[in-house]
Amino acid sequence: MVSKHKLEPGSLLEILPPVEFCCTYGSSLHPNNSNKSSMVDYILGVSDPLQWHSQMYKYGVVRMHNLVEDVLNWESFYLSGRLQKPVRVLVDDLDIECVNSVNLRGATSAALLLMPSKFTEEDLYAKICSLSYMGDLRMLFAEDKNKVKKIVQGQFDLFQTMYKPFLEEYATNDLLRFSSSEGHQVNLSQDCGLSAASSLVSTLPSKVRKKMGMWLGEKEKLNETGRVIREVVINSKEEAAECMRKVLRKRVMFSSARQAVAGLMTVGAVHGVRYLASKMQKAWKSRA
Repeated sequence: MVSKHKLEPGSLLEILPPVEFCCTYGSSLHPNNSNKSSMVDYILGVSDPLQWHSQMYKYGVVRMHNLVEDVLNWESFYLSGRLQKPVRVLVDDLDIECVNSVNLRGATSAALLLMPSKFTEEDLYAKICSLSYMGDLRMLFAEDKNKVKKIVQGQFDLFQTMYKPFLEEYATNDLLRFSSSEGHQVNLSQDCGLSAASSLVSTLPSKVRKKMGMWLGEKEKLNETGRVIREVVINSKEEAAECMRKVLRKRVMFSSARQAVAGLMTVGAVHGVRYLASKMQKAWKSRA
Protein backbone atom coordinates (compact mmCIF):
# COMPACT_ATOMS: atom_id res chain seq x y z
CA MET A 1 0.00 0.00 0.00
CA VAL A 2 1.29 3.46 -0.86
CA SER A 3 1.44 5.98 1.97
CA LYS A 4 -1.20 8.68 1.82
CA HIS A 5 1.65 11.20 1.71
CA LYS A 6 3.20 9.56 -1.34
CA LEU A 7 1.78 9.89 -4.82
CA GLU A 8 1.31 6.89 -7.08
CA PRO A 9 4.02 6.91 -9.79
CA GLY A 10 1.34 6.94 -12.48
CA SER A 11 -0.21 10.16 -11.13
CA LEU A 12 2.44 12.17 -12.97
CA LEU A 13 0.92 11.04 -16.27
CA GLU A 14 -2.33 12.80 -15.38
CA ILE A 15 -0.71 16.22 -15.82
CA LEU A 16 1.71 15.44 -18.65
CA PRO A 17 0.92 15.43 -22.38
CA PRO A 18 0.12 11.92 -23.72
CA VAL A 19 2.99 9.42 -23.90
CA GLU A 20 3.30 6.09 -25.74
CA PHE A 21 5.45 4.37 -23.15
CA CYS A 22 6.31 4.99 -19.53
CA CYS A 23 8.19 3.06 -16.87
CA THR A 24 9.74 3.84 -13.53
CA TYR A 25 12.93 2.40 -12.11
CA GLY A 26 15.30 2.69 -9.19
CA SER A 27 15.23 2.00 -5.47
CA SER A 28 11.72 3.43 -5.09
CA LEU A 29 10.37 0.21 -6.65
CA HIS A 30 11.72 -2.02 -3.89
CA PRO A 31 8.92 -3.03 -1.51
CA ASN A 32 11.29 -2.99 1.48
CA ASN A 33 12.79 0.37 0.62
CA SER A 34 13.11 2.34 3.87
CA ASN A 35 14.11 5.62 2.26
CA LYS A 36 10.82 7.52 2.22
CA SER A 37 12.28 10.36 0.18
CA SER A 38 13.61 8.26 -2.72
CA MET A 39 13.20 9.98 -6.04
CA VAL A 40 11.07 8.18 -8.61
CA ASP A 41 12.93 7.86 -11.93
CA TYR A 42 10.93 7.84 -15.17
CA ILE A 43 11.54 6.87 -18.77
CA LEU A 44 8.96 8.34 -21.15
CA GLY A 45 8.56 7.27 -24.76
CA VAL A 46 6.96 9.67 -27.25
CA SER A 47 6.90 9.80 -31.04
CA ASP A 48 8.12 13.41 -31.32
CA PRO A 49 10.04 14.74 -28.27
CA LEU A 50 10.18 18.34 -29.55
CA GLN A 51 6.45 18.43 -30.23
CA TRP A 52 5.79 16.78 -26.86
CA HIS A 53 7.90 19.33 -25.00
CA SER A 54 6.08 22.15 -26.77
CA GLN A 55 2.93 21.08 -24.92
CA MET A 56 4.64 21.19 -21.53
CA TYR A 57 4.21 23.86 -18.91
CA LYS A 58 6.75 26.62 -18.41
CA TYR A 59 7.87 26.55 -14.80
CA GLY A 60 10.65 27.70 -12.55
CA VAL A 61 11.83 26.51 -9.17
CA VAL A 62 13.28 28.95 -6.65
CA ARG A 63 14.36 28.79 -3.02
CA MET A 64 11.75 30.60 -0.90
CA HIS A 65 14.43 32.80 0.70
CA ASN A 66 15.49 34.02 -2.76
CA LEU A 67 11.87 34.61 -3.76
CA VAL A 68 11.23 36.79 -0.70
CA GLU A 69 14.52 38.65 -1.22
CA ASP A 70 13.62 39.51 -4.79
CA VAL A 71 10.06 40.53 -3.91
CA LEU A 72 11.25 42.85 -1.13
CA ASN A 73 14.52 44.17 -2.59
CA TRP A 74 14.31 43.66 -6.37
CA GLU A 75 17.54 41.69 -6.08
CA SER A 76 17.35 40.42 -9.67
CA PHE A 77 14.02 42.07 -10.54
CA TYR A 78 12.97 38.83 -12.26
CA LEU A 79 10.46 37.20 -9.90
CA SER A 80 9.41 40.54 -8.42
CA GLY A 81 8.76 41.84 -11.93
CA ARG A 82 6.56 38.85 -12.70
CA LEU A 83 4.59 39.38 -9.48
CA GLN A 84 3.93 43.02 -10.40
CA LYS A 85 1.61 41.65 -13.07
CA PRO A 86 -1.54 39.55 -12.50
CA VAL A 87 -0.90 35.97 -11.37
CA ARG A 88 -3.12 33.22 -10.02
CA VAL A 89 -1.83 31.93 -6.71
CA LEU A 90 -2.45 28.23 -6.14
CA VAL A 91 -0.40 27.63 -2.97
CA ASP A 92 0.86 30.25 -0.52
CA ASP A 93 1.97 28.76 2.78
CA LEU A 94 4.16 31.75 3.71
CA ASP A 95 1.65 34.49 2.74
CA ILE A 96 3.74 35.80 -0.14
CA GLU A 97 0.68 37.72 -1.34
CA CYS A 98 0.98 39.89 1.77
CA VAL A 99 4.75 40.32 1.32
CA ASN A 100 4.12 41.24 -2.32
CA SER A 101 2.28 44.40 -1.25
CA VAL A 102 5.73 45.95 -0.68
CA ASN A 103 6.62 45.02 -4.26
CA LEU A 104 3.40 46.48 -5.69
CA ARG A 105 3.84 49.73 -3.76
CA GLY A 106 7.39 50.02 -5.07
CA ALA A 107 6.20 49.35 -8.63
CA THR A 108 3.58 52.09 -8.28
CA SER A 109 6.20 54.58 -7.10
CA ALA A 110 8.68 53.59 -9.81
CA ALA A 111 6.05 53.99 -12.52
CA LEU A 112 4.91 57.37 -11.17
CA LEU A 113 8.49 58.63 -11.22
CA LEU A 114 8.57 57.85 -14.94
CA MET A 115 5.14 59.32 -15.71
CA PRO A 116 4.33 62.94 -16.72
CA SER A 117 1.98 65.13 -14.68
CA LYS A 118 -1.16 63.81 -16.43
CA PHE A 119 -1.91 60.32 -17.71
CA THR A 120 -4.57 57.64 -17.90
CA GLU A 121 -5.01 54.63 -15.67
CA GLU A 122 -4.04 52.38 -18.58
CA ASP A 123 -0.88 54.43 -19.13
CA LEU A 124 0.11 53.84 -15.51
CA TYR A 125 -0.46 50.09 -15.67
CA ALA A 126 1.49 49.91 -18.92
CA LYS A 127 4.40 51.70 -17.26
CA ILE A 128 4.25 49.33 -14.28
CA CYS A 129 4.15 46.36 -16.66
CA SER A 130 7.12 47.70 -18.64
CA LEU A 131 9.41 48.08 -15.60
CA SER A 132 10.60 44.48 -15.68
CA TYR A 133 11.22 44.65 -19.45
CA MET A 134 13.56 47.66 -19.32
CA GLY A 135 16.93 46.30 -20.41
CA ASP A 136 15.52 42.84 -21.18
CA LEU A 137 17.67 41.51 -24.01
CA ARG A 138 14.69 39.65 -25.47
CA MET A 139 12.87 42.93 -26.08
CA LEU A 140 15.63 44.02 -28.47
CA PHE A 141 14.87 41.40 -31.11
CA ALA A 142 12.80 38.46 -29.82
CA GLU A 143 9.64 39.89 -28.27
CA ASP A 144 6.47 41.42 -29.65
CA LYS A 145 6.88 45.21 -29.37
CA ASN A 146 3.19 45.41 -28.42
CA LYS A 147 3.60 42.88 -25.60
CA VAL A 148 3.07 45.35 -22.75
CA LYS A 149 0.00 46.89 -24.37
CA LYS A 150 -1.53 43.45 -24.97
CA ILE A 151 -0.88 42.36 -21.38
CA VAL A 152 -2.50 45.46 -19.89
CA GLN A 153 -5.50 45.60 -22.21
CA GLY A 154 -6.13 41.88 -21.86
CA GLN A 155 -5.95 41.96 -18.04
CA PHE A 156 -7.03 45.52 -17.28
CA ASP A 157 -9.59 44.55 -14.62
CA LEU A 158 -6.98 42.44 -12.84
CA PHE A 159 -4.50 45.33 -12.81
CA GLN A 160 -7.23 47.55 -11.36
CA THR A 161 -7.90 45.06 -8.57
CA MET A 162 -4.18 44.75 -7.79
CA TYR A 163 -3.33 48.43 -7.72
CA LYS A 164 -6.51 50.17 -6.54
CA PRO A 165 -5.46 50.13 -2.84
CA PHE A 166 -2.15 51.80 -3.68
CA LEU A 167 -3.69 54.44 -5.95
CA GLU A 168 -6.12 55.31 -3.16
CA GLU A 169 -3.26 55.41 -0.64
CA TYR A 170 -1.26 57.78 -2.85
CA ALA A 171 -4.33 59.96 -3.40
CA THR A 172 -4.82 60.18 0.38
CA ASN A 173 -1.19 61.33 0.69
CA ASP A 174 -1.74 63.99 -2.02
CA LEU A 175 0.71 62.34 -4.41
CA LEU A 176 -2.01 61.43 -6.89
CA ARG A 177 -5.32 62.90 -8.00
CA PHE A 178 -8.26 61.29 -9.78
CA SER A 179 -9.26 64.01 -12.23
CA SER A 180 -12.00 62.46 -14.38
CA SER A 181 -13.39 59.17 -15.62
CA GLU A 182 -13.56 57.74 -19.13
CA GLY A 183 -15.62 54.58 -19.27
CA HIS A 184 -14.05 51.89 -17.10
CA GLN A 185 -10.84 53.81 -16.35
CA VAL A 186 -9.94 57.15 -14.79
CA ASN A 187 -7.64 59.99 -15.76
CA LEU A 188 -4.93 60.76 -13.22
CA SER A 189 -2.58 63.60 -12.38
CA GLN A 190 0.34 63.81 -9.97
CA ASP A 191 2.50 66.31 -8.13
CA CYS A 192 5.87 66.48 -9.90
CA GLY A 193 7.61 68.58 -7.25
CA LEU A 194 10.75 67.63 -5.31
CA SER A 195 8.86 66.70 -2.15
CA ALA A 196 6.58 64.31 -4.06
CA ALA A 197 9.54 62.80 -5.94
CA SER A 198 11.37 62.27 -2.66
CA SER A 199 8.32 60.50 -1.21
CA LEU A 200 8.15 58.18 -4.23
CA VAL A 201 11.86 57.34 -4.01
CA SER A 202 11.50 56.59 -0.29
CA THR A 203 9.09 53.72 -1.05
CA LEU A 204 11.42 52.03 -3.56
CA PRO A 205 13.23 48.90 -2.32
CA SER A 206 16.21 49.69 -0.07
CA LYS A 207 18.78 48.17 -2.44
CA VAL A 208 17.49 50.29 -5.33
CA ARG A 209 17.66 53.41 -3.15
CA LYS A 210 21.18 52.50 -2.04
CA LYS A 211 22.34 52.22 -5.66
CA MET A 212 20.66 55.52 -6.53
CA GLY A 213 22.37 57.11 -3.52
CA MET A 214 25.76 56.01 -4.83
CA TRP A 215 25.11 58.00 -8.00
CA LEU A 216 23.07 60.96 -6.74
CA GLY A 217 24.44 61.25 -3.22
CA GLU A 218 22.83 60.75 0.18
CA LYS A 219 21.99 62.94 3.14
CA GLU A 220 21.08 62.14 6.73
CA LYS A 221 17.81 63.17 8.34
CA LEU A 222 15.75 62.33 11.41
CA ASN A 223 12.62 60.29 10.88
CA GLU A 224 9.42 60.61 12.92
CA THR A 225 10.83 58.43 15.71
CA GLY A 226 14.03 60.46 15.98
CA ARG A 227 16.16 57.84 14.25
CA VAL A 228 18.83 58.97 11.78
CA ILE A 229 18.15 57.64 8.29
CA ARG A 230 19.90 58.11 4.95
CA GLU A 231 17.96 59.66 2.10
CA VAL A 232 18.76 59.93 -1.61
CA VAL A 233 19.52 63.50 -2.69
CA ILE A 234 16.83 64.56 -5.17
CA ASN A 235 17.57 67.61 -7.33
CA SER A 236 14.71 66.99 -9.76
CA LYS A 237 12.08 64.36 -10.47
CA GLU A 238 13.58 63.83 -13.93
CA GLU A 239 17.06 63.18 -12.54
CA ALA A 240 15.72 60.70 -9.97
CA ALA A 241 13.66 58.94 -12.63
CA GLU A 242 16.61 58.58 -15.00
CA CYS A 243 18.85 57.27 -12.23
CA MET A 244 16.25 54.71 -11.17
CA ARG A 245 15.78 53.68 -14.80
CA LYS A 246 19.52 52.96 -15.10
CA VAL A 247 19.49 50.87 -11.92
CA LEU A 248 16.54 48.78 -13.09
CA ARG A 249 17.84 48.39 -16.65
CA LYS A 250 21.12 47.01 -15.37
CA ARG A 251 19.39 44.47 -13.13
CA VAL A 252 16.95 43.36 -15.80
CA MET A 253 19.70 43.07 -18.42
CA PHE A 254 21.77 40.83 -16.16
CA SER A 255 18.86 38.60 -15.09
CA SER A 256 17.46 38.29 -18.64
CA ALA A 257 20.88 37.22 -19.95
CA ARG A 258 21.20 34.67 -17.15
CA GLN A 259 17.70 33.31 -17.82
CA ALA A 260 18.42 33.03 -21.55
CA VAL A 261 21.55 30.97 -20.89
CA ALA A 262 19.74 28.81 -18.32
CA GLY A 263 16.90 28.24 -20.79
CA LEU A 264 19.26 27.05 -23.51
CA MET A 265 20.98 24.69 -21.09
CA THR A 266 17.63 23.29 -19.94
CA VAL A 267 15.93 22.64 -23.29
CA GLY A 268 19.07 22.00 -25.34
CA ALA A 269 20.66 24.00 -28.12
CA VAL A 270 18.49 22.76 -31.00
CA HIS A 271 15.16 23.25 -29.23
CA GLY A 272 16.41 26.56 -27.81
CA VAL A 273 17.33 27.89 -31.25
CA ARG A 274 13.96 26.84 -32.65
CA TYR A 275 12.16 28.54 -29.77
CA LEU A 276 14.23 31.70 -30.26
CA ALA A 277 13.53 31.68 -33.99
CA SER A 278 9.80 31.43 -33.30
CA LYS A 279 9.97 34.36 -30.86
CA MET A 280 11.98 36.44 -33.34
CA GLN A 281 9.46 35.74 -36.09
CA LYS A 282 6.64 37.03 -33.87
CA ALA A 283 8.73 40.06 -32.93
CA TRP A 284 9.44 40.95 -36.56
CA LYS A 285 5.75 40.61 -37.45
CA SER A 286 4.84 43.02 -34.65
CA ARG A 287 7.35 45.54 -36.01
CA ALA A 288 6.24 45.24 -39.63
